[in-house]
Amino acid sequence: MEIKFKLNGVETCVDVNPSMRLLDVIRDICHLTGTKEGCGEGECGACTVLVNDEPYNSCLTPIININNKEVITIEGFRETKAYRVIADAFAEMGGSQCGFCTPGMILASYAVLKKNPHPTEEEIRIALSGNLCRCTGYQAIVNAVLLASEKGIKL
Repeated sequence: MEIKFKLNGVETCVDVNPSMRLLDVIRDICHLTGTKEGCGEGECGACTVLVNDEPYNSCLTPIININNKEVITIEGFRETKAYRVIADAFAEMGGSQCGFCTPGMILASYAVLKKNPHPTEEEIRIALSGNLCRCTGYQAIVNAVLLASEKGIKL
């Protein structure tokens, strides 16, 4: 079945089984490997992408659900000014260690900052609760989002 969607600003059409996971289309067909598979069960957030500016677990999303929508992966997001502010804050605050969770964390951070440019620490923790990190202990990530909030991502 042909599925049409916009991927990182580019009109895209794939002819695949409609139940194929968005994650597999992104990685195996579109060859964008920044989106990671961690758990495959929607629990870790490593596969987070933005669909119409909302964070989605791409490991749980059938490609048919993406028809006529816009998908942004970390590769597309890194072309934005918002990415630079968030990535710089992650670097400054030590919010990334091994880096496996970082693409999903950055996209989830953007989503929370877009909804609320000045979230509290508690609001950040709640917004990022679907993204797991085994390295940082989370405080550095929360501090990075707070720093990005202070710097402003100019949405």
